[in-house]
Amino acid sequence: MPHNIFLIGPMGAGKSTVGRQLSRALKKRFIDSDKAIEERTGASISLIFDVEGEDGFRRRERAMIEELTALNDVVLATGGGAVLDEENRAHLMSRGFVVYLHAPVTLLLERTARDRSRPLLQTEDPAARVRELLAERDPVYRTVADTVVETDRRSARHVVREIQTRLEALIA
Repeated sequence: MPHNIFLIGPMGAGKSTVGRQLSRALKKRFIDSDKAIEERTGASISLIFDVEGEDGFRRRERAMIEELTALNDVVLATGGGAVLDEENRAHLMSRGFVVYLHAPVTLLLERTARDRSRPLLQTEDPAARVRELLAERDPVYRTVADTVVETDRRSARHVVREIQTRLEALIA
């Protein structure tokens, strides 16, 4: 069983929800990298984007991913754009088992439609933005991932069970 499990995927794929349940099932500590950044800075992700721009946020995210991936026995839910950074990709791939939670665009839109805390979706056409982000990031997610799990309309419990089954297959 890998010491660390890292969840990647777009916003709305269920990384935090699945991560919390997976950590309980595996008896590991759960950490959400975006929440860790907010706790460390005392500011919301939206405020960091407003004040420092995306580049400022990505610098903070890079430092946090480096720190969190160095821990042991964690389930880490990363921000949707964490994989865009080369250092983040290297840390994720070398320090744990990476699970890409994949969901169709329609579901991602449903889950993020009314969420004002997602700075990249504060645009005239959030649907077009989600499609654009997924087109850009999906190939990167797939390159970084050790496995891809479809979340689709399945409960978090079912997704957790599938991840556990895949982890058990590694040690069989």
